[in-house]
Amino acid sequence: METNQDNTSELDFKDSKYATGKRKTSIAKIWLKKGSGKIVVNGKDYKVYFTRANHKMQLLRPFEIINQSTSYDVRCDVKGGGHTGQVGAMVHGISKALLQFDSTLKPTLKKEKLTTRDSRAVERKKYGHRKARRSFQFSKR
Repeated sequence: METNQDNTSELDFKDSKYATGKRKTSIAKIWLKKGSGKIVVNGKDYKVYFTRANHKMQLLRPFEIINQSTSYDVRCDVKGGGHTGQVGAMVHGISKALLQFDSTLKPTLKKEKLTTRDSRAVERKKYGHRKARRSFQFSKR
């Protein structure tokens, strides 16, 4: 049955807008079209895929800002990172796709910083250190 759902969602999104969103090491491919507010992530409903309440709330944020929470259907393929990074990548991609539908939304989405890629990522570990910045404990004797 799951493969059948993927095929139907793929057929529905022929006349949709496409955008790519990124956050940390996650990459989200977003297909957005006018619809009833259905959000599918990797073939599953977003409520099943994301278990934490703040992830679900964060995912719906672009639609709440433009006051059209049930006007668009979203299909997303997301790879890499954890759930927090994946939600951030999806929000970035959804915002970019919404701008393709209506460019007058740009000031409101830009004010909430949803159109800009969040470039923060984990700092790499350096040699001679225990972590990225934490040194080993100094011993005098």
